[in-house]
Amino acid sequence: MWKVLRKDLALGPRSPIVLWALVLPIVLTLLIRGVFGGLFETEPRLGIVDAGSSEVTAAALEMEGMKVTTYDDVDDLLADVGNNNLDAGLALQEGFDSAVRGGESPELQLYVGGESLASDRVVIQVTAIDLIRGVSGAAPPVDVEVVTIGEAGLDLSLRMLPLIVMYAVAIAGAFVPAMSLVGEKESGTVNAVLVTPTTVHQFMAAKVLLGVVLATLTGVMALLLNSALGNEPVAVILGILVGAVMMAEIGVMLGAWAHDANTMFTGFKGGAILLFYPVIFYIWPSLPTWIAQLGPTYYFLQPTFDLSVNGATFSEVWVELALGIAICVALVPFVYRMGTWLQRRLGTGMVKPTETAEPEPELVGV
Repeated sequence: MWKVLRKDLALGPRSPIVLWALVLPIVLTLLIRGVFGGLFETEPRLGIVDAGSSEVTAAALEMEGMKVTTYDDVDDLLADVGNNNLDAGLALQEGFDSAVRGGESPELQLYVGGESLASDRVVIQVTAIDLIRGVSGAAPPVDVEVVTIGEAGLDLSLRMLPLIVMYAVAIAGAFVPAMSLVGEKESGTVNAVLVTPTTVHQFMAAKVLLGVVLATLTGVMALLLNSALGNEPVAVILGILVGAVMMAEIGVMLGAWAHDANTMFTGFKGGAILLFYPVIFYIWPSLPTWIAQLGPTYYFLQPTFDLSVNGATFSEVWVELALGIAICVALVPFVYRMGTWLQRRLGTGMVKPTETAEPEPELVGV
């Protein structure tokens, strides 16, 4: 099994399909982020209206990791927040610093955009409190009033993130192993591989691992390109891993079933409807969610989306992740049965190599 996996991984960089799977997340990200905006915006964007030359403003302008813009008029600030040109805006009243140092509780208005990223809002709010603490020298006695500007929701480029992740994981996790398995059946090299201690089930397990490795890599790459690893990157990667295993299992079953590449393409296009349709409910969130929950891919897309975009924690998404893992476990017997079916079809069983056997030919890459 490990020999087959090492061979596939070694030949992968020379395979157009593997290269396509690796390049696809980059192309989709550049296309979607370029068309809908946000391609080069990786830092939270904060606007400040300062009526009294506060030290908070001066400290914010010197900070790294956040784009800070000052405004003279509150209406201009609100307009940019509402148009999604800013993630949040602060309005500091005249005498704000003196009030904080005097132990008073001045109001601090934080305007957040309805389509801003939840994680950016958290970063900005925590940063604002830290800046005020620098002025007062203690925990700031400030009443923060959060006002949402514009319709609550996410920017379209963020709602397209599940589509990018789904393409990345499905192509690398399902299509690549399926095409690899079909290619080796068509060329006859699978028979040569099986004239070894390697069984059909071990051979298929190697293809599953190939899909898991590639899908996890491309899925994480897609999130990195979109600055969407969230506040709990380990949990996000776990969500991607669940999707990678699910797609790899489906891909190997498809590859074992298909007689040739044309049959495999037909099966993949038909199955893609079931696998991809939950993505529609992220692009148009007004659609009823329960329909998306009928699709198996929902149970890795939803926790990944919540963790990476909505600022959720693992404790809030573990149920969906557990259901996704349960689906992966439930697919194992079907993968095994497809291996048994393929073994009977090839008529090989567990044939041992003999001294008269021809040398083992090189495996065809994916």
